[in-house]
Amino acid sequence: MKIQDIAQIAGVSSATVSRVFSNHSGISVRTRDRVLEIARKYSYHPRLSSKRRNVVVITPSQAEFPAQNYTEMVLSELSRVLSVGNYRVEILPLDNFGRLNSIQFCAAIAIGVDHRIAEGWDDLFDAPLILVDREAPENWRGVFAVHSDEQQGMALAIDYLYEQGHRRIGSLIGSGGTGNPEIRKEAIFQALAKHGLPCDESLVRTAAPEQFIEETGKLLRAGVDSLFYPGGHGGIIGAYALSLYGKTIPGDISLVASERSMVSRYCIPAQTTISQDYPALAAAVLELIDARISGSRSPVKTVFPYKLIRRDSVKSRPV
Repeated sequence: MKIQDIAQIAGVSSATVSRVFSNHSGISVRTRDRVLEIARKYSYHPRLSSKRRNVVVITPSQAEFPAQNYTEMVLSELSRVLSVGNYRVEILPLDNFGRLNSIQFCAAIAIGVDHRIAEGWDDLFDAPLILVDREAPENWRGVFAVHSDEQQGMALAIDYLYEQGHRRIGSLIGSGGTGNPEIRKEAIFQALAKHGLPCDESLVRTAAPEQFIEETGKLLRAGVDSLFYPGGHGGIIGAYALSLYGKTIPGDISLVASERSMVSRYCIPAQTTISQDYPALAAAVLELIDARISGSRSPVKTVFPYKLIRRDSVKSRPV
């Protein structure tokens, strides 16, 4: 199947088909949809070209991924590096995923979106799909993953609290059905067990954000001396919950959370956090896109370590 064949079936010129695949603005919606429909029917994919510079960023639905601040931090870095690379960014909420068939793009980036959207990707699109903050299933052609090392990040927080003398560490993880919550929970269990610390369901809990205040109370009743809130806005809600229960940070309870840009450092006290390396994540995505367009080989998975940001919410305790 060639461009000329699609043009003949669609009843338009080859130049018109070429302009559709180049995302040219001077094409009617009806003609564009007709050409793309025929291309999909015959599994035709135009070759990736250095002239095609449109990158689609797929953002999660609010219901499935409430940690909006995380998406914003990733988007901020992606927009910066893609702009430097002369790419044009188009935001596509997951709720409008069906529109992807009508968009011409050189790469798609999905932030915190379940990997199931990648099923059969290579049969539908010639452009790569890059999953950020999610694993890419093995042997799925055209699908790549760029994410942080969740096991290392969870261990980083638990190890630090242990080093500061804490021996009964509670953790509260935002529920999400699939993906990182389960990975984080298992990693926390392993990190606690490594130090010989208590690690049962009463101390490592999963809950929806609206349940965090109640769940924090349960952890306090379990006798914790410190709390770890990985992901989302857990650190903010946790600090609020502790104030409601009359607990001071770090006098009564030490707290470690996930870094939230322009928030964590301005809490009272400033929160000690674990943070993903957002500039490195974004740079890796850009390298993947450039490599795919140039025809170079690319790693299927790129993983970066978390870093610890020490501030004022953890108190050293005598062992």
